[in-house]
This record gives sequence, C-alpha cells and structure tokens, in this order.
Amino acid sequence: MKIAPLLLASFVLGSSVAAQDPKPAPAPAPAETPKPAPTDPQKPAPAGEQKPAPAPGDPAKPAAASATFTAEQLEQIIAPIALHNDALLAQILMASTYPLEIVEAHRWVVKNPSLKSTALEEALKKQEWDPAVKALCGLPTVLKQLNDNLDWTQDLGDAFLGQKEELMQTVQKMRKKALDAGNLKSGEQQKVTQEGDIIIIESTKTEVVYVPTYYPTAVYGGWGYPYYAYPPMYPAYPAGGMLFAFSVGVAWGGCWGGCNWGGNNVYINHNNYNNFNKNTNINGGRDNLPGGGKGDFKHNPEHRKGANYKNSSVAQKYGGAAGSNRVSKDQARGYDRSKGGAGASQRPAGGSKPAAGSRPAAGSRPAGGSKPAGGSKPAGGAPRPSTGGAQAGSPSRPMSRQSSSALSGSRSAGASRSASSRGASSRGRSGGGRGGGGRR
Repeated sequence: MKIAPLLLASFVLGSSVAAQDPKPAPAPAPAETPKPAPTDPQKPAPAGEQKPAPAPGDPAKPAAASATFTAEQLEQIIAPIALHNDALLAQILMASTYPLEIVEAHRWVVKNPSLKSTALEEALKKQEWDPAVKALCGLPTVLKQLNDNLDWTQDLGDAFLGQKEELMQTVQKMRKKALDAGNLKSGEQQKVTQEGDIIIIESTKTEVVYVPTYYPTAVYGGWGYPYYAYPPMYPAYPAGGMLFAFSVGVAWGGCWGGCNWGGNNVYINHNNYNNFNKNTNINGGRDNLPGGGKGDFKHNPEHRKGANYKNSSVAQKYGGAAGSNRVSKDQARGYDRSKGGAGASQRPAGGSKPAAGSRPAAGSRPAGGSKPAGGSKPAGGAPRPSTGGAQAGSPSRPMSRQSSSALSGSRSAGASRSASSRGASSRGRSGGGRGGGGRR
C-alpha cells in the first residue's frame, strides 16, 4: 500500500505552504504605565519630587519684608519732624537709633518731673544712656513722642542708619512741599533760608529750643496718602485749627548736632557736645571729643542694647542682628503678654509644671537630690538667653556693662526680675555712659 508515502507528501507540502505564507505576528502589548506609589500626606516628598516654590507675590506665601524703605515710606517716616529746625532734627535722628534707651529715659523723666536745668544735668550723670538720648531729656514732649510711637521711632532710626542719604533728601523734599504751600516761614522762633535747592531752618535763639507742632496731613499742601503707616503721628487737621505753632521755648544746651546737607549726614559740634558732656557725664572731660570744629555722627552699637537692625548690611557693620521683628512697648518695658506678664528671661511662676517630656523618668531624681541650678530653662524648653544680650541669630560677642536694658531676653534673668519688680523705675547707676555721637 502507498498510503504512508502519500501522507508524508501531504505533510511536507503543507509545511512548505505555511512557510511561504506566514500569518502576521500579533502586535506587542503596550507597556503598562507604572502607577505612582501612594503618598503619605504627613511625609515630605523627596528632594527631587518637591514642587517649585511659588513665585514672588503669590498670595499663598507673601514675600518676606523688604530690608529697605520705599520712597513713599520714607516720606511718611520723616514728615512728622521734617519741619523741625536743623539742630533739633539732628538730635532726634541720632537718638532714634537707640530705641530702648529712649524708653528708659522717658520712664525716668516721667518719674522725675521736677528736675530742670542744672538739677537735671546733675541727675543725668548717674545715667548711662548715649549722650544723644540724654540730650532729649530736657525736651520732654519730644521724648514722649518717640516713646509713645515706638514703631515709628525704630523705623526712623533704621532709615537713618541704612538709608541716610535718601532720608536726608526726603527731608528737603518735604520742606519744599511745605514752603510751596505757604506753610513754612520765618518768624519769632525760627529762621528759614534757601541756598539753592537746600532749605535751612534755624532757631532764632541758639540757647533756646522751640519745638514746633503741626499737622503733617495738612501742612504739606496736597501731599497725603489714603492711609498712613503710623496713624497716631497723623491726626486729622481740625477745621479752623492752628496749622503750625510752637511750644514755649526751653533753655537747654542739649542741641549740639546739626545737618550737613551737602553730605546728606548729621554732624556734631565738638565744642557744644563737650560742654553738654561735661555737665551730664560723670566722667566729665575725659569723654570729650578732641579739639573744636565738627565731626560726623557715629552710631555706638553698645547703646543699641540688642534691638535688631532692619538692614543686614547695617547689622553686619555694627555687629548686631538683622531682622524685621520690632520691639514693642510692652517688651521694652520687660512685659511679655504671651507669658502672662513675665519677661522672656524670667523664670516660670511658682508651682508651674514642666512641659510634657521635660520631667525626669519615673522613679528617677537628680543625683544627690540636688535642685536644678539657678537660671535653668523656662518651661517648654525655651532656650535661656545668653548673658551677653545678643538676640537669637546674632553673632556672639561680649557686651559691656552698659548693654543691659529693658528688652526682654537681652540681659540676665536676675536683672530682668529686678527691673520688672521696680515697675517703671530706671536702672540708672553711676559710672557715666561712654561712647556717643562722633567718638567712635
């Protein structure tokens, strides 16, 4: 039989046909997209997967406060005092760089209202404030304005230290507005002159200080803003009220500064300064400035007493801390509302329990039963301020004995408790303040 050969031939023929006409291979399956792993909302994303930071101006994350003031801000800062005579303006600018001493001096003046003239000068020998601050103790209304508007005072001082040229130019800009409006004139108390673009205001009596009072919202003509950064400094002008007036003249030798408009700076008259220093400094002539003539004001950071500088470059120059945080009047007086009245450097009230996690383990106690050393950290683990008075983030540097102040956390706990218990009294002590405008 020939069946087997036929079957073999059919098998070979079928294989040949299949080889010549193959079926198309099926398309490969698309790769499966990997699903992202579930994320834990409480776990931060890896560095490579973090979203970019929002652009400046994003309402969700407002931009950090600027380290400088705008032209509009400088106008509002200087407008309340731009029309003071040059010597008084210079004294205010110098003193504003020491905001905490301003508070201390005002507190002391309020407590000693009977001190006048020679008695006031003699009493000032026991105080260690910068001479620029002492110079305002004979002008209580000026000192009160600086004390009662501490935010403005600090901004004024920071603008003077960090943007001196712009600030002095803004003074001239505001004086020109008042002059054009017909509200800046010579009179019994002051003499107004022009030298080119410079407007000079002088007292008619060099031995007498006349403090002007005026409404910044009206005295500069059409100048104004929808709202002001320092509302108490800008009261509404009452209809029919006196636009520009003067207080009673005060015989006081505390105005030893002046304005150098050509250099956009403040200078010190050495002879006038030495006379004032001789009468108000226990060290007398030993702290006098050399020779006669004039010299530029030089800020003394020792009298800053831990208050931050707004501009980082200014802070670096004077060895302090930079930051936009300001010293409130409560903090300046050793009072912290967040701690129920205790200063930042004070111990917790008696009977307060330590924060969770700060107590020793069950059954354990300090070796030998010893009590914690004095000055231990307050409840909550807040760090104890350094004895040098530097704020957090500022370079560590030793401070002189003059650097204790009313600022919470800027001195030792014992000193803070002492100042708090004495209420509004000053911590003045003998020894006399060194430093001051122009010496260093």
